[in-house]
Amino acid sequence: MSDWESDTKPGWGSPESSSAKGSGGESRSDRKLIEKLLMSQQAEQRKSRRWGIFFKLLTFTYLFALLFLLWPFGDGLPVAAKEHTALVQIEGPIASDTDASADRIVGAIREAFENPAAKALILRINSPGGSPVQSGYINDEIERLRGEYPEKKVYAVIADIGASGAYYIAVAANEIYADKASLVGSIGVVSGSFGFTGLMDKLGIDRRLYTAGENKSFLDPFSPEEEEEVNFWEQVLANTHDQFIQQVREGRGDRLADNPELFSGLIWTGEQSVELGLVDGLGSASYVAREIVGQEEMVDYTRRPPALEQLMERFGVAVGGAVADQVIQSRLELR
Repeated sequence: MSDWESDTKPGWGSPESSSAKGSGGESRSDRKLIEKLLMSQQAEQRKSRRWGIFFKLLTFTYLFALLFLLWPFGDGLPVAAKEHTALVQIEGPIASDTDASADRIVGAIREAFENPAAKALILRINSPGGSPVQSGYINDEIERLRGEYPEKKVYAVIADIGASGAYYIAVAANEIYADKASLVGSIGVVSGSFGFTGLMDKLGIDRRLYTAGENKSFLDPFSPEEEEEVNFWEQVLANTHDQFIQQVREGRGDRLADNPELFSGLIWTGEQSVELGLVDGLGSASYVAREIVGQEEMVDYTRRPPALEQLMERFGVAVGGAVADQVIQSRLELR
């Protein structure tokens, strides 16, 4: 072999051989590094998916457990064979679509009267009033049940407030109690709305209302007030007020003081109400059960709305409807 061939033929010691070796080594190292990175990334993704599934299962388990605990199994009414004082709570506005609707309150009251182990019934009231119709239903049913079960007395206990429609219910009880700082009374009727005619004139808006019946647009808030319509509505309010006064007089009788402002819509403290004869004494529900009824143990017969409905209300789903109801509708209320 010639010296030229020996010097120019690639071999183990040639520059070309070293370069090829280095390039191939680096390529293999890069591939291994990329493979490790991909495998590591896949492992992280699998781990992330596993944790995601775990937390989702944990969340669903928590929600199902919460619904299970809150869900009213059976009819939701207490089963008590031992002697006790029955308790029915009337809380918040009194209306057909609230917790203090006649359907819920009357059902609970009937259950308390029908249970022979319930020695007496306490109505724990904390309400500013509401619908005269709903209040009237509850008042009438209490009076009917008192006639059917004369041995079972009913005591109304007013907490923070027992006004208007709430007091309408309270007067059906044998006796009424309150705290010295409770707000009691407001024996009156109110109905309110808005008038938009001035605003419509400024904005250049015309009211186009078509009716069959000359009074069908009665007290329309987008039309000017008519004196005859206002006078008629005042008569309706006065008639409802008279019904309220009659129920108070029948329920309280000679205990009422001779005070011309008693039915004016004013509200008094519990301490003042004792002097006016609106309540019989000062005390809480536990005081009445212990000292008046003589049966300290109380069983709550109050009917609660379904658990899902309670959760929805807590998250404020009903807020929009309540605002629209106040702005748009004109509703007659005892408050």
